[in-house]
Amino acid sequence: MQPMTSQKPINALMVADYILLKAKQEGKPITNKKLQKLLYYTQAWSAALQNKKLFDDRIEAWIHGPAVKSVYLAYKEFGAEPIVKNVTSEMVKGLPKEATSIIDQVWSIYSKYDAPYLEYLTHSEEPWQKARQGLEPHIVSENEITFESMRNFYKQKLAPSS
Repeated sequence: MQPMTSQKPINALMVADYILLKAKQEGKPITNKKLQKLLYYTQAWSAALQNKKLFDDRIEAWIHGPAVKSVYLAYKEFGAEPIVKNVTSEMVKGLPKEATSIIDQVWSIYSKYDAPYLEYLTHSEEPWQKARQGLEPHIVSENEITFESMRNFYKQKLAPSS
């Protein structure tokens, strides 16, 4: 499955920068943990709504929920504190409109929640549960949450209930 644009490939760090810019513009501090969950939801809803990956990076089923390792490592130094990075609109201008549209939609729905609630939410959903199947809650995992599992689960949420 190709990422959604045929231009320069989008990676999760680019999406993270866009999310951090939105957080900065709205005065909403964001931690690495919350950023990870927002990245997950951008990929999941891109899968459901557009049947395309937003970015190519793997999303893994970590103890505290879905995580993109490269983004986690980039902001690990902040620990549980809000990420302080001087993100500018110039830094994210390469993102195509279809990408920013998905990110904006996810932001408008999920940004009001704190990291613990987003962790709880992802833990209650099938894609994360399926990737961690057979693992005790405290066991570290690099198991991938697949594009297909996200697409299938979130497409079901879009289907009208009968």
